[in-house]
Amino acid sequence: MERRKSREVKIGKVKIGNGNPVAIQSMTFTKTSDRESTLAQIKRLEEAGCDIVRFSVPDEDCAKNIPYFKEHTGIPLVADIHFNYKLALACADYGIDKIRINPGNIGSDENVKAVADKCKSKNIPIRIGVNGGSLEKHLLEKYGSPCAEALAESAMYHVKLLEKFDFEDIVVSIKSSDVEKAVKANRIFAQMTDCPIHIGVTEAGTERMGLIKSSIGLGALLCDGIGDTMRVSLSDDVVKEVEAAKDILSALSLRKGVKVVSCPTCSRCNINVFETAKRIENELKNKDWDMTVAVMGCAVNGPGEAREADIGVAGGDGKALLFKKGEIIGSIPADKIYEILLSEAEKLHYEQISEK
Repeated sequence: MERRKSREVKIGKVKIGNGNPVAIQSMTFTKTSDRESTLAQIKRLEEAGCDIVRFSVPDEDCAKNIPYFKEHTGIPLVADIHFNYKLALACADYGIDKIRINPGNIGSDENVKAVADKCKSKNIPIRIGVNGGSLEKHLLEKYGSPCAEALAESAMYHVKLLEKFDFEDIVVSIKSSDVEKAVKANRIFAQMTDCPIHIGVTEAGTERMGLIKSSIGLGALLCDGIGDTMRVSLSDDVVKEVEAAKDILSALSLRKGVKVVSCPTCSRCNINVFETAKRIENELKNKDWDMTVAVMGCAVNGPGEAREADIGVAGGDGKALLFKKGEIIGSIPADKIYEILLSEAEKLHYEQISEK
């Protein structure tokens, strides 16, 4: 997959843009002033495989906790600032790794310049966040609504404003709860600049609809090569956001991980595909093994349709065929499918390592 060419920006220890891996982000929902609860959530996200964590900073008490978070975690941290540019300055002094601002709601150009100057002096990148709720009046008058074109133009306006102040460590996010609008706005903006882009469908909803909307929107953009960082926004446990993002990237081969393919079954099926596939997927979901494992109900869907799988099984009468790269390598008892397939997948992983 050809990725969009973008400039490199460093957020703590994580590099984004310029062909670096797409970074997964999430955001805490604890009160940032409650440093122990917030730290616990940051650590959960870090352990789940999140690359960058953002938290809101609505007041000075929240900003003061930044050194404590950095002392006890290694993951890059982003301060989310609205309305008060002085909080952005404070966060920079407290050692934050990146600042997220919506330039449209922090006041005058002088305020934006103050933030840019402070961040430049400390090598802290700025993420510009644009959404329909804070669109400039002149753009609303020009377009009549917060349409995709208006969102892209707003983002570009703020990029040029920061660049006018000689600041270039810029990341941009253009989000909407409307999937089509979010995709279109990012496609337009991607042609206008080489700034790294953070992608997401904001306010996507609960786990069910949030996963659907995010998969459509983020998947469409990633297939276009657009997206240097991403967040799956869910009204649910933050760890689910990270797991979903990893799954989307893995499905598009943008991140290593085990892909489990399985058939929906029909009357030809002779094994419990549903249970076996779920068990295999759950067991291997956090492995960074670069392989595809297939669980197929019969020989029709086995080595034939799943011939691209690295390892897999196809159900038979009281047994299953074990195949590797489309070639049958043996027969196994139906009641041992899970154990043997898991063992063969692990064996294949170590074979892949030894071949490198």
